[in-house]
Amino acid sequence: MTSRPLKVESSRDLGPQFTDNPHRMVGQDGAYSIPLSPQESFWFFGDTLFGERTPGESLWYPGGERIGPEDMGGKHGIDRMVTNCGLILKDKTGRDGLTDFHYLLNENGEVRQILPRLEDEDPDEIRIWCLHGIKIEGKLYFYWIKVTMLAEGPMPVNFAVNGSGLAIASEEDWKFERVRHQGESILWGEEDPKFGTAVLLHEGMVYVYGVKHDARGVQCAHVARVPKDRLHDFEAYEYLATEEPKWSRHVQDASPVLTGPPNEMSVSFNSYLGCFLAVHSNDLSGDIVGRTAPNPWGPWSDPVVLWTVRPEYQNPPPYPPLIYAGKEHPEIAGEGGKVLYLTYIEFEEYFPHLVEVTLA
Repeated sequence: MTSRPLKVESSRDLGPQFTDNPHRMVGQDGAYSIPLSPQESFWFFGDTLFGERTPGESLWYPGGERIGPEDMGGKHGIDRMVTNCGLILKDKTGRDGLTDFHYLLNENGEVRQILPRLEDEDPDEIRIWCLHGIKIEGKLYFYWIKVTMLAEGPMPVNFAVNGSGLAIASEEDWKFERVRHQGESILWGEEDPKFGTAVLLHEGMVYVYGVKHDARGVQCAHVARVPKDRLHDFEAYEYLATEEPKWSRHVQDASPVLTGPPNEMSVSFNSYLGCFLAVHSNDLSGDIVGRTAPNPWGPWSDPVVLWTVRPEYQNPPPYPPLIYAGKEHPEIAGEGGKVLYLTYIEFEEYFPHLVEVTLA
């Protein structure tokens, strides 16, 4: 396979997105997307806050005091929180920003949680956050992680990941239900890669990426694959064990294919480059990087910086800049993948921020 080198010709900042909505939204993070049709895509998010910001104060340290997990409903100007939600976007390009959208609502006209909590999931303690997903033959699939919030530790990483799972809905009713294996909805546990970080359909197989820390504490991405008609069947997944490639039915055999990506990333085939493209944040540094490979499993190139976030604060927050959730949205790319649209989250701004990157 002949491919172009990954180089940036130009880039521009298109600002925070989805802020112009009627729901008194304070902010949201995550921002994964999957195409539904040539005209629409489904975007989904993590913790989404409603209420009012206090002017001139940090969202997370109002009055100089740190907000805790229990303060997300009825305190410090935050009236309500859902830990996951979604919208339908009708923009087919990011060139002018993302403006033609509507959120999925409940019967009261409020933004609804698309994957409901279970009875034992206290929102002050347990969060269900969206990972990536895919639409196949009228069914919507998205992966999720379950986390336990911690009273101590630096925000936004004051949580412990319990594991990841999969939810399925019909495009007709958008009622997501968790897939269970042997009675459990967590399919990949604390010691496993948290599969669902990115999802890619290629030649009838769905490749699902997942990350975990290695013995040195370094974040590493792993890859599983499953026939597209058996995505719901946990026992049909197999995991890349060696670069040959050799695949195994045992998740314990999964070997790293990438080092450095956090819990969120994207992987797609880029026609302009003629290869696969992974995009992710480089830790919390502000760099959003791209890496290329001839196959979904690699071998992956060294990272190339696509955009560096340099936040500007009118009132600097009482913590270092936190930039995360970098990823590409290939369904709104332009010129066959020459023009990329990336999103990231700056923790104080707390809305998906859109960047246009034109490749050389």
